[in-house]
Amino acid sequence: MKILDLDAGNTFVKWRLAGTALRGRVSHHQLCKVVWPDGVSRVRVASVAGEQVNQKISDFVMRQWQLKAEFAKTLVKAAGVTNSYSDPSRMGVDRWLAMLSAWDRARAACWVVDCGSAITVEQIDPRGKHVGGYIIPGIQLISHNLLTNTAEVRVDHSIEGFNSAPGVNTSEAVQHGINLLLEALAEKVMRESGGQPVYVTGGDGELFCSLANGAIWCPDLVMDGLPLAIGG
Repeated sequence: MKILDLDAGNTFVKWRLAGTALRGRVSHHQLCKVVWPDGVSRVRVASVAGEQVNQKISDFVMRQWQLKAEFAKTLVKAAGVTNSYSDPSRMGVDRWLAMLSAWDRARAACWVVDCGSAITVEQIDPRGKHVGGYIIPGIQLISHNLLTNTAEVRVDHSIEGFNSAPGVNTSEAVQHGINLLLEALAEKVMRESGGQPVYVTGGDGELFCSLANGAIWCPDLVMDGLPLAIGG
């Protein structure tokens, strides 16, 4: 059985053919441009992209493979994890799937950090209960908002490499300031985790791991949660 997993974010859809090395990334508007695997018999979807994109994905899957896309949902409890939200539907399914995947790996108290458009931090206790979490603007979002909403802040120098030293021009001051926030967050999470596993995913996850000594890089953490949420 060929199972295709999709992770639809705010801009891109990441995909993989389960159990293989076949994978890729495509914008919401370019689904028809991909050379997709033949003989797909099931499509599992994690989506935080909204109803319009979800419908586009559903229609595409039906046209391409004559299949009904299976969308994961956030629940009160699944795969040993208990949600802390009184209304689970208010939690993004990407956060939920990442927690299911992290718990499946650790089977013990652990932390989950997803560094995407937003940075989310979750804590799971030794019984699998979600203690709670944080949602913070991601690196690109902070930079974009600062530069578009502050008239006198302009980036006019290229910045290469990670640096959090005080900047000596506006470009450095902006970028190094954002770096300082990420560095502080990484230090805080690793200190608070007290040796518990910290699983990290998302587009800026590798950078976070470079700042968080001992953090575990898991690029497919969300998609790895799909079989735990809706079956293998």
